[in-house]
Amino acid sequence: MRIARRITTRVAASSMVAAAAFALVGVQATAQTASAATSTQGPVMTACTTANTKLTVEDVSRPINTLLLTATNTGTKPCNLYSAPFLSTHPDAQAPMPWLESSKPQAVVTLAPGESGYAGIGTSSPDGEDGHTAKNLGVNFADRGGFGSVGKGTTLKLPGDGTYFNSANFVTYWQSDVYDALFG
Repeated sequence: MRIARRITTRVAASSMVAAAAFALVGVQATAQTASAATSTQGPVMTACTTANTKLTVEDVSRPINTLLLTATNTGTKPCNLYSAPFLSTHPDAQAPMPWLESSKPQAVVTLAPGESGYAGIGTSSPDGEDGHTAKNLGVNFADRGGFGSVGKGTTLKLPGDGTYFNSANFVTYWQSDVYDALFG
C-alpha cells in the first residue's frame, strides 16, 4: 500500500512539474509572438475613397435590370473596399439603397494599385413599387464598420437617358470578381 501511494505521489508531483513547465513555455511563447507581431506588422491599410479610387457605372446585358459599379484603385498603395457602397438615386433620399445581405463576402476586398472591385446594382423588378427614372447615382464608400461613410461622396451619370428604379432595388457587397457581383 505504501509503495502504491509513493508511486501515485511521485506521478502526481511529476505531472505538476510538467504542467508548470508547459505553462511557463506557453507564457514565453505568447510574449515572443506578441512582440514579433508588433515588430513585423505590415502596412496600415487605408479605405478606398474618391481620393484614391475611380468609380464607373455601366449597364450590363445579363442579368436584366442590373448595373455594374466598378471601383479601380488609382493610388500607389493598397486600399480596402468595406461592406457595400452607400447609393442614392434621388438627391432627397432618406436612406441609401439596401445592401443585398446574401452577397456578403467572407473577407474585405483589398485592391492593389490598378486593381478593381465590383458591386452589382439591381434596379427594379416586376414586384417593385413606386418607380422613378434617375439620371445620376450618388456614391459613398462605407467605413470599416459599415455604419458610416468615409471620404467625400461622388455623383456618377447613369447610362443612357437614365435608369428606371423601383422599391425592389438593391446593391451587393463589394466583390473582387465581376461574376460574383452580378450573379453571386
